[in-house]
Amino acid sequence: MNWEQIRGNWQQAKGELKVRWGKLTDDDLALIDGERDKLVGSLQEKYGVTKEEAIKQVDELN
Repeated sequence: MNWEQIRGNWQQAKGELKVRWGKLTDDDLALIDGERDKLVGSLQEKYGVTKEEAIKQVDELN
């Protein structure tokens, strides 16, 4: 699934993202609202990973 598909199906994607990254809350996902860069930032904050690592993890969704 590419990022455009994730954004287009955000309500469904939120559940999958929450399973993959359990530290993301419903409020976090509401703020991210389908924006890839916001997801990357949230992963950096919640998991203490570098921007590069967060981007890699997000890109693995595709």
